[in-house]
Amino acid sequence: MEFMEMERQLQDNVTKRLQAILEPEDLLFDEPMKDYTTFRVGGPAKWMAAPQDEQQLRVILKICSELQVPCFILGRGSNLLVSDNGFEGVIVNLRKHFNKIEVDRENKTITAEAGASLPAVSQAALSAGLTGLEFAAGIPGTMGGGLFMNAGAYGGELKQVVTEAAVMTKDGMILHVPVEQMALGHRISSFMQTGEIILSVKMQLTQGNPDVIKETMNDFNSRRRDKQPLEYPSAGSTFKRPEGYFAGKLIDDAGLRGYRVGGAMVSEKHCGFVINYDNATATDVINLMKDVQTKVKEKFDVQLEPEVRII
Repeated sequence: MEFMEMERQLQDNVTKRLQAILEPEDLLFDEPMKDYTTFRVGGPAKWMAAPQDEQQLRVILKICSELQVPCFILGRGSNLLVSDNGFEGVIVNLRKHFNKIEVDRENKTITAEAGASLPAVSQAALSAGLTGLEFAAGIPGTMGGGLFMNAGAYGGELKQVVTEAAVMTKDGMILHVPVEQMALGHRISSFMQTGEIILSVKMQLTQGNPDVIKETMNDFNSRRRDKQPLEYPSAGSTFKRPEGYFAGKLIDDAGLRGYRVGGAMVSEKHCGFVINYDNATATDVINLMKDVQTKVKEKFDVQLEPEVRII
């Protein structure tokens, strides 16, 4: 009973401190995370906070640190799986207010805030006749989430165009990190270790022909629709590409095309995707992923590592 009372007091304290800095519409309680992830699964977040500026973000981080409450930075939720129990902490939603895109035509640069969607940034580049971001036109993520995992497709990656990022450290300092210090690799970055929060990203592009840029984007999107199960909720490629292999082919060769656990299924269209086929729960998805890992390991002695983040 005493523990429950302490827990209630902690929650009341967190709520009061968040309410003191945020507008009522920017602080939500017990918000279902299935509404914020492309997998469309996940239980409620205890608090969801949408800071309007860097100072509010800084105070949110301070509150979480002082009260030892878990804190997670949310982008588009396109590479995220939230458990059915939800998240007993603060989800920081940067999509609502940190979504500005600035184009400098003279210097051929684009600076996009962390919550701006990659398709929107790609469209801004197209409108300015700038080439280099065509690959990102169909990636359903945000600028911050994209840089966090060095998003890429069709031979392009963000590391090819990014020059620097403004980030906030855990203690609220703002730094400007050059691309050379980001350790960008295949779906990895230094931010996974440092815990720095990406605020905005600057990219250097080149002048191009708008018609050619648009044609390339349309081609990539057409290929994506043809090969990927976009008609079902998913988090894209579920597993990282193992050295010397393709995850989808390993899963297919293990006889798992169309394999189901509850409402979750290995896509019949692309075996690299686990899809929410029929009102799946997060537990369905996680159990299916474990089964896939076990069967691929048994058959090919290859350990598949999740690309999707699980909280």
